[in-house]
Amino acid sequence: MKLLSIFFKGIAMGAANVIPGVSGGTVALITGIFETLINSIKSLDIIALKMVLRGEFKAFSEYINLKFLIAVFSGIAISILSFARLLDYLFINYPIYIWSFFFGLILASVYFVAKTIDKWTISVNFNFIIGTSIAITIALLTPASQNDSFLYLLLCGIVAASSMILPGLSGSFILILLGNYQLVMIDAVNSLNLNILIPVAIGAAIGILGFSHLLSWIFKKYKDQTIALLSGFILGSLIILWPWKNELTQNYGDKIKVIGYEWLTPEMNFEFVLAVFYLILGFTAIYLMEKQAKKSN
Repeated sequence: MKLLSIFFKGIAMGAANVIPGVSGGTVALITGIFETLINSIKSLDIIALKMVLRGEFKAFSEYINLKFLIAVFSGIAISILSFARLLDYLFINYPIYIWSFFFGLILASVYFVAKTIDKWTISVNFNFIIGTSIAITIALLTPASQNDSFLYLLLCGIVAASSMILPGLSGSFILILLGNYQLVMIDAVNSLNLNILIPVAIGAAIGILGFSHLLSWIFKKYKDQTIALLSGFILGSLIILWPWKNELTQNYGDKIKVIGYEWLTPEMNFEFVLAVFYLILGFTAIYLMEKQAKKSN
């Protein structure tokens, strides 16, 4: 795979990870780099450490697929740092249109991810239902209150990063449930507050390294069942992305926090027509991304 192409896929993953309800892992799965990403991260083990200590840097680079990892994670980092500001603006000024676009993205993702399943057996169907149920349950949970203690930020990094590489489970939405989305993804990223970002980054590294081993083993051993479960996660996350909703908020001291949503039926007007246009645009973006991934492979 060309490094520039991988870099742009990393940018798409980073953008997805900033959006509540959208998973960077979904983008990785759709663009065909998911297994390579998981296996490359998994290679950061004791063998890799010994290579570094012996000065075998070329062997280390090949062992962990270093060029691939640099391309992906530099794309993710640049995207998160730049996209957070844009996203903040879009959600304030064009909430229905931006949610519609993301709804189309995820709707297409369900289809294209599920399409890779070789055989729909009873266990595969069961996993799909379980995955959908878990994602809906997570979406309906009440968020915790904001907490900026070092250990809690470390926990946020571990849990959010694990979900970021898991298709269908949004790392940003997990941060909302943990109460720290505004603190981490908007305030700290936009102001480069290292007191917040460093413990989250340490936790993220721990979460990604640990979870990649488990995910790689499951993916190889139970491929169809795993994809079905992930497809269910993606389908269930659509409840969060429904464009027509009112935020239910609650005061926590001087903080106002979203604790849920009141889902609405759209009115048949010009705004609705535009929203459908952006939904189709989102669906088309995933279709073109999947088509390009096939061509690259």
